[in-house]
Amino acid sequence: MTDASAPALAISGAALRRDGRELWAGLDLEVRPGELIAVLGPSGSGKTTLLRAILGLEDLSEGTITVLGEKVRGRGSRRIGYIPQQRPLPRETPLRGRDLVTLGVDGHRLGFPIPRKGDRARVDALLDAVDARDFADRPVGELSGGEQQRLRVGQALADDPRLLLCDEPLTSLDLANQQAVIGLIDRHRRAANAGVLLVTHDINPVLSSVDRILYLAAGRFTLGTPDEVLNSETLTALYGAPVYVLRAGDRLVVVGAPDAEESHHHHHHDLHDDPGTGAHA
Repeated sequence: MTDASAPALAISGAALRRDGRELWAGLDLEVRPGELIAVLGPSGSGKTTLLRAILGLEDLSEGTITVLGEKVRGRGSRRIGYIPQQRPLPRETPLRGRDLVTLGVDGHRLGFPIPRKGDRARVDALLDAVDARDFADRPVGELSGGEQQRLRVGQALADDPRLLLCDEPLTSLDLANQQAVIGLIDRHRRAANAGVLLVTHDINPVLSSVDRILYLAAGRFTLGTPDEVLNSETLTALYGAPVYVLRAGDRLVVVGAPDAEESHHHHHHDLHDDPGTGAHA
């Protein structure tokens, strides 16, 4: 039985090397129940790799990871919910919206999933929780990005996880859908007292929900509250190059942060993600 008072996630002395390059080392991080920590940093800084290590899909070079008091080993844990990046499903995907959520409910059983008593009610409850009942019986490939992402959140919440890992869950979503998805994540965190680790390249949509920020860059990291981390002095020290944090209305804009792989964001000409300034966190 897991210890209810244990941290949702505890990472101690973690290091990860890839192809002779150190992504990060000496990483200590504790995510408390009910706490939301955003993970920021340029492409290639090891954000997704960190999530993969927590899921047991990537071996640390050093250190340990425990989830709810139990050491991570093998292919993850049913007590971890995982929301992947929003990538459109092919139009011809032979699943209905409901089927996508059902995979979360019975997908962990070996062999052919046999529906159990109560499964359908559980799927219906999850569809309601993510406001997806209206499109649950439509082919998933015909749904909008926002609708597909609601279903992925429903799938991730199937086991009522006490730790939720989100890998850029807002990519390609418009502002209204970003706010809706963050709202769903927030609602689960409060209802289940779940810890949340959320990787994002733009802090602005989640800023009002974030407790702390882990910022990875140049093989180093910094951890603290948004005010402690998102300032010119801290980020300049982290990158070892001048970085400025500007306030534009209620948005933060990071300018000058070196990012080796910015090209995949070039289609955004939004203030937070302008390739001309390197302004994405």
